[in-house]
Amino acid sequence: MKLNPEQQAAIRYTDGPLLVLAGAGSGKTRVITQKIAYLIDACGYSPASIIAVTFTNKSAKEMQQRVAARLGKEQLKGLNISTFHRLGLQIIRQEHKAVGLKKGFSIYDGQDSVALVRELMRKEFGDYHDHAEKVSWQISQWKSQFITASDALQQTDNLPEQVIAARVYEEYTHHLRTYNAVDFDDLIMIPVLLLRDHDEVREKWQQKIRYVLVDEYQDTNITQYELIKLLVGKQANLTVVGDDDQSIYTWRGANPENLMLLQQDYPALKVIKLEQNYRSTGGILKAANALIANNPHLFEKKLWSAMGHGDPIKIMPANNEDKEAESVAHRLLHHKFSNNTQFNDYAILYRGNHQSRLFEKALREYNIPYDVSGGTSFFAYTEIKDIMAYFRLLTNSDDDNAFLRIANTPRREIGPGTLEKLANFAAQQGGSLFDACFSHNLPGVMSSRATNRLQTFAEMIARAGAEINASPTAKTLKHFIDDIHYRDWLDNICPDEMTAERKMENVTDLLSWLDKMYKNSQETLTLSDMVNRLTLLDRLDRDDESTANTVQLATLHAAKGLEFPHVFLVGFEENLLPHRTSIEEEGIHEERRLAYVGITRAQRTLNISFARKRKRYGEIQECDPSRFLDELPADLLHWPNEDSSTEEKKETAKTTLTALRDMLQEKT
Repeated sequence: MKLNPEQQAAIRYTDGPLLVLAGAGSGKTRVITQKIAYLIDACGYSPASIIAVTFTNKSAKEMQQRVAARLGKEQLKGLNISTFHRLGLQIIRQEHKAVGLKKGFSIYDGQDSVALVRELMRKEFGDYHDHAEKVSWQISQWKSQFITASDALQQTDNLPEQVIAARVYEEYTHHLRTYNAVDFDDLIMIPVLLLRDHDEVREKWQQKIRYVLVDEYQDTNITQYELIKLLVGKQANLTVVGDDDQSIYTWRGANPENLMLLQQDYPALKVIKLEQNYRSTGGILKAANALIANNPHLFEKKLWSAMGHGDPIKIMPANNEDKEAESVAHRLLHHKFSNNTQFNDYAILYRGNHQSRLFEKALREYNIPYDVSGGTSFFAYTEIKDIMAYFRLLTNSDDDNAFLRIANTPRREIGPGTLEKLANFAAQQGGSLFDACFSHNLPGVMSSRATNRLQTFAEMIARAGAEINASPTAKTLKHFIDDIHYRDWLDNICPDEMTAERKMENVTDLLSWLDKMYKNSQETLTLSDMVNRLTLLDRLDRDDESTANTVQLATLHAAKGLEFPHVFLVGFEENLLPHRTSIEEEGIHEERRLAYVGITRAQRTLNISFARKRKRYGEIQECDPSRFLDELPADLLHWPNEDSSTEEKKETAKTTLTALRDMLQEKT
């Protein structure tokens, strides 16, 4: 596809900081990848001197593939396209001594962090330990806002909950360092503190990196923005690509005001707008523009398309939530058979995960295959967390969280009482649980039987660690899994053989993934390196995910970055979209952006549904259509009347019967 003038200008501008304001479907990924190629091919930049940062592994992989297709893999040696967290991990790995970490440090995921916070609160604040998730969230928010533990203590305004959270934050930080561990937020926070406070390290990285590109800039938080500023330095060789109209993650720390900060910090900032949309029809874009115009803007833009006006947006009122789900399934099936489309051409998008249940039921009743996005992360499965905890302890004996998880998994008769005594003893000794197992004084605090079991476990970990860290191949890892009799453990705890088999298959997938990573890496990876990289993944890539012929069910948050020929935007009601909490907390602007994202996922047709009544808290309640519906141009909307609705049902039934008859004839 030929580049339009704005895209060409964005690619060729290299004389200073650049903001590419890229509307939905305007080809922003193409601009970033073409600009990387331009910097290397036309401007003489070394690939190793360029960093491109995005938010998901999938986006980073797509960019890498596109640049490779443009220039060839041989020319890209050293090119760094990664997520923010992986970039932070790279910096910490290279500078671990400067930040006070030993080489084999662990990365705590969200569950690990909450578990540590809960334990600290149980010890320090008793009854408050039930608030661990809330406190863990607050600590994460502080880190995303570049607020250290000491800063948090000074900003609490003496509010009891804030004071407790700040004190836990301080203890939490201390314990992570003791465990030679970091959490996800530290992967950004620690490099920022390092580059800010160490002139030599900062200068080294600024000399190493000559150009930085940032994707989805509107989703950056304050700490991520500080990292970018410290990396580019005074040279300000920087291109950021973003869209303030698609900023939907402020609840997890994103700061859309970074667009304004960019203009303040870089007065010479050049702004180029990408307004031509290559995804959607003109009618869909006109509706999106009208909706988002009700939000305040730092930069004005208006999407347009050369694809023609397209079909009107169909509004689908329903008497209740059951009827809404049924009518969506009904219309989807009718449209598919009438237009000879595939099921994977369709998406049903909603505000909250809880809304999927009724649509899943309706789709099953119509025998429509579907897939739900945003399910359980592969790395959240119990068996995967078990094995990952083993690997963490094998590479980092200071990781007390990992020790506690696996000391009695599989069962070794090391009970909670023994572990509590060990934890108290380790605290007195000022060392890790693992080191405490080898202390000559341990028999003085617990029975010889308990001491022997702990020492047997610790010795096994020490032996296995020496072998595996020397050669972390699939063979040695599988041998270790066999040695701990993990499959036997699954057979004992699972309700049936099929469940045990499925869990063991997940473990096998994990080992295969590690083996693939080990063999394909251009550098020699340790087990610690591989475990840390896997911790940054949301899920394993599945070869069949993109080819499955299924209707996609997803939240609006999960759908960002995706596109579908035909979209059903459901639950378009007050208290759902916009969400009740957002209405109460004056978060309407973000809810409107969320609706905007939903509308702009549609390429050819858009259907919007709502229920007039909905059961909430066991009672039937009247529902009002979303206020956002009133903000869409009336001439773009097609409302059904009773006669046309009845006629459509008859037509759907007729079309469905015809399609079924044709399918049967094909089989015979």
